[in-house]
Amino acid sequence: MALVSSAFFFGWAVGTISAFVLLAAALSFLALRNYWKWKEMNYIPEMKPWYPILGNSLLFDRDAEGFWKQVINYSEEFRHTPLLKLWVGPFPHMILYHQDTVEVVLRNSTFIGKGYLYRFLQPWLGTGLLTSTGKKWHSRRKMLTPTFHFTILVDFLEVMIEQANIFVQNLEQHLDKDPFNCSLYIALCTLDIICETAMGKNIGAQKNKNSDYVKAVQSMSDLIHHRQKSPWLWPNLLYNISGKGRQHYTNLKILHSFTDKVIEEKLCKIKQQEQYQNGAASNNHLEKKKERKAFLDMLLNARDEDGKKLSYIGIREEVDTFMFEGHDTTAVALSWAIYLLASHPEIQRKVHSELDEVFGNSDHHITMEDLKNLRYLECVIKEALRLFPSVPMFARILNEECYIRGYKIPKGTDTIILPYALHRDPDNFPEPEKFRPERFFPENSAGRHPYSYIPFSAGPRNCIGQRFALLEEKTILATTLRHFWIETKQKYEDVGMVAELILRPSKGIWIQLKKRPTPSS
Repeated sequence: MALVSSAFFFGWAVGTISAFVLLAAALSFLALRNYWKWKEMNYIPEMKPWYPILGNSLLFDRDAEGFWKQVINYSEEFRHTPLLKLWVGPFPHMILYHQDTVEVVLRNSTFIGKGYLYRFLQPWLGTGLLTSTGKKWHSRRKMLTPTFHFTILVDFLEVMIEQANIFVQNLEQHLDKDPFNCSLYIALCTLDIICETAMGKNIGAQKNKNSDYVKAVQSMSDLIHHRQKSPWLWPNLLYNISGKGRQHYTNLKILHSFTDKVIEEKLCKIKQQEQYQNGAASNNHLEKKKERKAFLDMLLNARDEDGKKLSYIGIREEVDTFMFEGHDTTAVALSWAIYLLASHPEIQRKVHSELDEVFGNSDHHITMEDLKNLRYLECVIKEALRLFPSVPMFARILNEECYIRGYKIPKGTDTIILPYALHRDPDNFPEPEKFRPERFFPENSAGRHPYSYIPFSAGPRNCIGQRFALLEEKTILATTLRHFWIETKQKYEDVGMVAELILRPSKGIWIQLKKRPTPSS
């Protein structure tokens, strides 16, 4: 027995020592690599202090709201610096917030790879359109682009109108009452829209406010952002045994179970239809009828250049990606737009005047032609996205050496692009903190640098769903403002901002609703 115990202890000791030796070797390698990288790029303006392996990470506020205030303050402090070097752990990142520096990266068709920090999205989104690169990204992009053709968006409009009307019905309980937080109502509305358009399933989220999916998305965003700025949580082993890792797993289970269930239901339905069409079933309730096409239907039929269909995992990657990108980003864009309109009654009056011109005293459903004529409302949405871009920062990796403003940037360096700061360049947008939709009148935006305003990114890897998002925002805002006058007592400094994966109001958007008078005929 003693011999066995001794052997066990000896084995444990050897294993432990080996683990420490390997860890020490890895840390030494990282420190050396870190040092040479630092020396190679020492001439580029940088944040201080800098520490080996950890970089500038100890500077970051652990609180999400505090961290975003830091980003805003630093971007203003270094406004006139051509670019800024920031070390996230052992990896240098170039922070870009000027139109010419941003253009160098985004217009280059070889710089389509996402940065290192995107790897923490992969347990949730896999390597779908948002996170993939190289041949896989090119193949998926080509395969999925037809999904957002204008004629398909026309079909999606019907869903948007139905859900926008339910949204208005839900808001009516607050008419002429105390202020309330509208953010959850908006999130549930956009969730219903993306579920029906992306997956062909009406989940009735607006009729059930306790959506586990919405809670899991918001929690997952917070967890991923926290991990991205904490190098000590990057190793999977350390993260998985931490409390954050266990929360991550719980959320992941909810998110994947949700999409797995919907995909399974869709596959089952397709199989039933095929059986019916082949004469294997003759039930009357399976008679063919015109059904709305969903993104998932197109995914199931899509083929790559070699004629191959997507695997199940490939389908789930893209469904999860579009569920995230088409739900949460649009919800926060709408929240900010509603807040800005409530805070600027003179602009809201202009929107109401335009709605009256287009609709008069009619209560007919919105058409594509109506939306096209709501030009001022579109400027309102664009200006809201300038001030509060849903994705306030994103990354690219430089897969070859390049020069930015005369600075040599080595191959393999990550860049972080800050639309939030870029959109506040006073040379392009005088008095940048002011909400002025007129900036986007054709005569005022003509000649503006194409990379000075990028709420949906730009270049070859721009957002594939931007037309879908604008259509949805316009439809929901138009439907809402046809019914209500919106007010708020919430001061700008009291809203609070957190930039996890998206830029959300940390304390919600609190508004009051009044009935707007019926326009005269």
